Amino acid sequence: MPVVAVYSSSSGEQVGEIQLSERVFGEQINEAVIHEVVVNQLANARVGTSSTKSRGEVRGGGRKPWRQKGTGRARVGSIRSPLWRGGGVIFGPKPRDYSYTVPKKVRRLAFRSALSAKLAEDKMIVLDELNFDQPKTKKMVELLNKFSVDKKAIVVTGSRDENVEKSARNIPGITPRTSDRLSVLDLVTHDKLLLTRDAVVRLEEVLG
Repeated sequence: MPVVAVYSSSSGEQVGEIQLSERVFGEQINEAVIHEVVVNQLANARVGTSSTKSRGEVRGGGRKPWRQKGTGRARVGSIRSPLWRGGGVIFGPKPRDYSYTVPKKVRRLAFRSALSAKLAEDKMIVLDELNFDQPKTKKMVELLNKFSVDKKAIVVTGSRDENVEKSARNIPGITPRTSDRLSVLDLVTHDKLLLTRDAVVRLEEVLG
């Protein structure tokens, strides 16, 4: 089982170790499954409200502009032809639902693979706890600087802490999450992963 250091959120120094679940954090990394789930999440997030009008839906154009023969011009049946300015759109988008489902086992495998990848790449930091008396962005910046977090990072707590959430959300590239709201897309799009000890326990309970 993988063993990682646990750091103090106040001092930034190691205060202990935690033994991680081999099934959750030691999964063989499956990039194909991670890609499949990320594509699914992006598709499910699409609104699908784009809409265009076909030539039958555009207003006007009921009368033939000029007679079929004898004018020297090309034959035209309607001024709302897709070839004309202001005409209909050929094969344009219509409102649709882009969402689809992926099997639960595949989603969980992707989740475990993404977590294992973060651990294998040494981009996961476990904190003993994360408690703020009041929302303070400056304190969150100091915490991130202690662990040399200079890129996009996601801060995960076991349960919702409004002070932590408000302290982190104003910092560019930093995303606060609770363990039950964490997704594979979050793990893929952020460089560093900061987890509290209780968040690790909750993730192992769900994915183990």
